[in-house]
Amino acid sequence: MFKIIALVACLAVVVSAYEHEDYHSHPKYKFEYGVKDAHTGDNKEQWEHRDGDAVQGSYSLHEADGTHRVVNYKSDKHVGFQAHVQRAGHAQHPAVYGEHHDGHAHGHGGESYANIDQHH
Repeated sequence: MFKIIALVACLAVVVSAYEHEDYHSHPKYKFEYGVKDAHTGDNKEQWEHRDGDAVQGSYSLHEADGTHRVVNYKSDKHVGFQAHVQRAGHAQHPAVYGEHHDGHAHGHGGESYANIDQHH
């Protein structure tokens, strides 16, 4: 019973704090993060800065097909949201996933394939 009372009290504090939030304050923040995992090939990073209504940032990642995507973006109340997307490299997909020296596929579910139709 004590846990229920404590939970209700916490919710009341959160609700009262939410009701008194200043919606006209000037938002301002900066953040960035990145992942570089040589084992899985997961490589990505992002940063973003906001000062009031003006936001700008960028993110990049290595796609599973071997290409590298970079997106630079900005937004403000005058021009709206704008993004510039760049893609470098050529997509390459393995014909068979997990093939071993005996010629049989031993991956998750046997053979793997990709069928891509890109219009540029």
